[in-house]
Amino acid sequence: MLTDLSIKNIAIIENLSISLHSGFTVLTGETGAGKSIIIDAVGLIMGGRTSSEMIRTGADEGVVEALFDISGSYELKALVSEHGFECDKELLVKRIISRNGKNRIFINGSIATLSILSALTSKLINIYGQHESQTLLKPENQLFLLDAFAGAEAARKAYTAVYKELLLTAELLANLDEESRETARRIDLLKYQSDEIASAALKPDEERELEEKRLLLANADRLVSVATFAFERLYDGNSAILGELRRISSSINDAAKIDQTLGELSLAVENSYLQLEDAAISLRDYSARIDTDPKMLQDISDRIDLVNRMKRKYGTTLEEVLAYGMKIKDELEALFSRNLDRNRLEEKKSELETKLLELGKTLSDLRKEGGAELKRALENEVHQLAMKNAVIDPALIPLSEPSEKGMERVEFLFSPNPGEVPRALSRIASGGELSRLMLAMKQVLPEGAVPTLVFDEVDAGIGGHIAELVGRKLKKVAGRHQVFCITHLPQVAVFADHHLKVEKIIEKGRTTTEITRLDQSSRTEEIARMLGGAEITSTTRQHAAEMLEAATAAGI
Repeated sequence: MLTDLSIKNIAIIENLSISLHSGFTVLTGETGAGKSIIIDAVGLIMGGRTSSEMIRTGADEGVVEALFDISGSYELKALVSEHGFECDKELLVKRIISRNGKNRIFINGSIATLSILSALTSKLINIYGQHESQTLLKPENQLFLLDAFAGAEAARKAYTAVYKELLLTAELLANLDEESRETARRIDLLKYQSDEIASAALKPDEERELEEKRLLLANADRLVSVATFAFERLYDGNSAILGELRRISSSINDAAKIDQTLGELSLAVENSYLQLEDAAISLRDYSARIDTDPKMLQDISDRIDLVNRMKRKYGTTLEEVLAYGMKIKDELEALFSRNLDRNRLEEKKSELETKLLELGKTLSDLRKEGGAELKRALENEVHQLAMKNAVIDPALIPLSEPSEKGMERVEFLFSPNPGEVPRALSRIASGGELSRLMLAMKQVLPEGAVPTLVFDEVDAGIGGHIAELVGRKLKKVAGRHQVFCITHLPQVAVFADHHLKVEKIIEKGRTTTEITRLDQSSRTEEIARMLGGAEITSTTRQHAAEMLEAATAAGI
């Protein structure tokens, strides 16, 4: 629900902040005090149109902020998060309009677009009274209202699911037809690429192994020369190092027999001899193992050229080349199976068309039956709201082709006076009539998801017991929603849980709007003003107190 509203430099409002509560709240005050400006400010929070003319004279920008408590709605919190905004229990919306045209929107401190603002706040608040923000005037909403009343929402969802599946199936079939020649060319290309990659018989790690082998083969003569030289110097020849080391070891060993302290040194020299002897033998064996075959070197070079060619064509690494080979193999299998898919899709399309007609008829029957019942229920309600001869008809208009929402569209037709042909609501209904129609809707429809409702002009053209009935109905709706209502009628105002008075103040040649939360005493005074006009007598005060007491005693 809406918990706080702040308005700065909008029209005659200089700086106004209101804390709001659940239940039924009325805003009253003299004509021109600024009540409609508050509604316009709420409209801005809902994504309404802006104009630099809305900014207070002398100010560079106007600001509207609204704080919503959404802790009780998982769906709303999920929607806020889905749009990329941090969200816990509250949603803070801020809209700034500037004379230079640089208007800005912030949601929970982060900048947002107008479309996102509208998407979010449309789930939080509805205004009934002004045509541009009238939910009831939109044909899509009229259809949803009828379905909600008729209990047809589940049937519509089932129908829509089949409709979407049918569209997807038809699109797949169309693509098969349009792409048949392109598919043949694609198969030829992919088959050539697949065969080329397969014939190369690539292995993920072979590039490194090939480079190592090529390096060895390219330097085979040098490696043999180094190994042979080292072996000869260590082991072979008259001046071999091992021969000299053997003689040194023998001399130290003989000396150790005289001086035992040379024992460890003798052992160390002996170990060195043995290690060098092992190294010499290993060098001899290494030189024998080295392959100096020029043909093998050429074969490896050719293989490396092939690997590089594959990488230039199909990927920067062998892993990417092999992955591409698997990808085109899968694509080839999919392309080859398209003919089989076509037969299956044709059968599926036929089945879906039959199913869609069955579900569409079920949905149409529910709407037809529900529409007749809704007509009776709405007319019964609006006849009580000073529209005694009004006719409202949720007309079902068949479509030439099935749509996503059914086999027909819905348009609410309305005639406020006898003898007039019912026409579309948007063409003939006034703001007051629309507000009362929505009030009637709220009496007969299941509880809606939007938590906050604002009624403007709901009391236009009514009075007496009709006004009292409107107040009672608003109070009843406030049991399920947070309700705000601008009213000039004391019969409506007395049923409110909270009463806000809007006043126009003139100081130092400037006009501004102030808002006051009324306690019981000041509320009695305001009701008396609404009853008696400029001159308030003890009689009107007594009457006001009695009206408030009676409304409280009604216990709605």
